[in-house]
Amino acid sequence: MSRTPSRKHDLLVFKRIRLAASGKQLMTSLYHVVYNVWQLREAYYSLKRDAAAGVDGQTWAEYGEQLEENLQRLSAKLARRAYRPPAVRRVYIPKPDGRQRALGVPALEDKIVQHVVAQILSAIWEPEFKGFSYGFRLGRSQHQALDALTVGIMQRPINWVLDADIRGFFDTICHEWLMKFIEHRIGDRRLTALIEKWLHAGVMEAGEWRASEEGTPQGGLVSPVLANIYLHYAFDLWAQQWRKRKARGEVIIVRYADDFVVGFQHRSEAELFREELGQRLCRFKLTLHDEKTRLIEFGRQAAQHRQQRGERKPETFNFLGFTHICGKSRKGKFQVVRKTMRKRMQAKLNVLKEEFRRRMHLPLKEQGVWVRAVLSGHYRYYGVPLNSNALGSFAYRVKRQWLGALRRRSQKARCLTWAKFLQVTARWTPAPRVCHPYPDARLALRHCRPLIVIT
Repeated sequence: MSRTPSRKHDLLVFKRIRLAASGKQLMTSLYHVVYNVWQLREAYYSLKRDAAAGVDGQTWAEYGEQLEENLQRLSAKLARRAYRPPAVRRVYIPKPDGRQRALGVPALEDKIVQHVVAQILSAIWEPEFKGFSYGFRLGRSQHQALDALTVGIMQRPINWVLDADIRGFFDTICHEWLMKFIEHRIGDRRLTALIEKWLHAGVMEAGEWRASEEGTPQGGLVSPVLANIYLHYAFDLWAQQWRKRKARGEVIIVRYADDFVVGFQHRSEAELFREELGQRLCRFKLTLHDEKTRLIEFGRQAAQHRQQRGERKPETFNFLGFTHICGKSRKGKFQVVRKTMRKRMQAKLNVLKEEFRRRMHLPLKEQGVWVRAVLSGHYRYYGVPLNSNALGSFAYRVKRQWLGALRRRSQKARCLTWAKFLQVTARWTPAPRVCHPYPDARLALRHCRPLIVIT
């Protein structure tokens, strides 16, 4: 069957949902979209081919061997409401601070159904989400959040920055509140019941099933949308109203998932916001991470004010993998300098060190292709203006690790010099390069309106 008609149908369906949701009425007929075979087929093709398997052990390729039969069976099961989501498989990945991050890997059919439901939820809530929310939204990225934050600090009279983090957000989401938020716009009991099944499906770890009374597993396709909906009501709407009603000075807000930064012109307003923020989050069973939530003096006048008081340079803060620093341009003007977080870089290098040992005896060309992919991916994310030194440092240390792995292959390989290594591997080690424009240039192009410059 040709996929072209299904794609046109897919766009038409979600466009109709989006238009109906714009009227603010309660959506009462949505479940038929979930078990539509066209939507299920498109969801299957949108999944990652090499993603890890869930508790059923079924891969993307295995499911596709009898795709139409499987989709018809899944559709019929959903239509008669006999679908029971299996538990998610719990896995752990290392975090930059040395701790472990718990992820949930759903079964393949669960991924398909979650993808369709996530599209429905996004079509309803996307027009309502606030402009300062950037996480897990179509057409928005981490770099857009970084650009918005940088431009806001540089072109607004921001003197104080609240760098906030919610403790264990995905693990502490209150199911009761989440369902209240969803039922605020969705009146189709069949769809809300399916979402409740996911929330109570539990996790499978080391062969044992555990119930989930709160939280939503990271790794599920519907979890990011549910998290955005939760924070939309718990934080975004409140923060927007607080800024309009209580703030007398400038306030900027940038949120990416559960990490958000708020900039203030006045310290008194920053302290008041932090106090009331804790009370607001507590109402929805959330708490701020005390160690990661800081109020620091940061902005155009921060260095001058601290120097007058005999204090050291302004503190820095981390956001989305970058350390933000109060710096100056060559002409002496204030600018926000973004550097690769030291912990992130070291954690990545530690992982690469083990990977080099594992690939040590592979052909040189195969190793080179992998190294080129690693460096190119690093440049694409961290290649922002004023971060060239950190890019060069990362590239140099990766090359030294590769050289060390090659020298351990045999006694003869120990004679490999640094100069010869660079000559042989030059084709696979691209030079560090800045891949992103300056934040004000990208925002001006995106929004097509003049930016306000504060002198």
